[in-house]
Amino acid sequence: MNEIYNQNPKFHLAVDCVIFGYEAGELKLLLFHRVIEPCKGEWSLMGGFMRSDESLEDAARRVLFQTTGLENIFLEQIGAFSKVDREPGTRVISVTFVALIRLNEHDRNSVGELGAQWWPVAEIPKLIFDHEEMVAEAMKSLQNRAASELVGRELLPEIFTLTQLRVLYETIFQKSFEPGNFRKKVLSLNILERLNLKNTTESKKGAFYYRFKDGQQVPEGQLLFHVNR
Repeated sequence: MNEIYNQNPKFHLAVDCVIFGYEAGELKLLLFHRVIEPCKGEWSLMGGFMRSDESLEDAARRVLFQTTGLENIFLEQIGAFSKVDREPGTRVISVTFVALIRLNEHDRNSVGELGAQWWPVAEIPKLIFDHEEMVAEAMKSLQNRAASELVGRELLPEIFTLTQLRVLYETIFQKSFEPGNFRKKVLSLNILERLNLKNTTESKKGAFYYRFKDGQQVPEGQLLFHVNR
């Protein structure tokens, strides 16, 4: 068996994390200046090589913790990128993960020390290698998830208005939702709890705050919104 292993080529295995955060009505992506060659100094996703004592998920969680200081956040594998020439000089296969975080909870000092920066997804700069393809796949994954369950649990503050939830969805899908229909659809799921507290900045009457009910999820197989491709 060892002979079979020795006869086959060995590759580098990396993880790259597409880290989304949401703030002030904008969906944002965390990028940093690559610190090694090739492409040193250019904009890159957060990533690193998988260690011999790690699973892919462990490696991704390590990268996220080193970057944001956060643990136990939403993390999902979205695909592998394995073009022969995706990195110059050596063969590297990268498995990509998407992460969703609340911007008010991450460690801004850790991000700053890494020279990282949050970019609105509509304004991201040119990225190294095939990282733009990774971001595109991550956006598709996020849209698909938002179509089948409410993603505000990971991106919004613990209490929020329905307007704030709708704006988040408009940002993710890059389209407008009719406020009344959106409200009716979301409330019909019975997974939000209305609080006896209002946000008075959105209207003179004020808008009630909501929060997610513990353990409540969208019924499996139910599609909330259609994803246009």
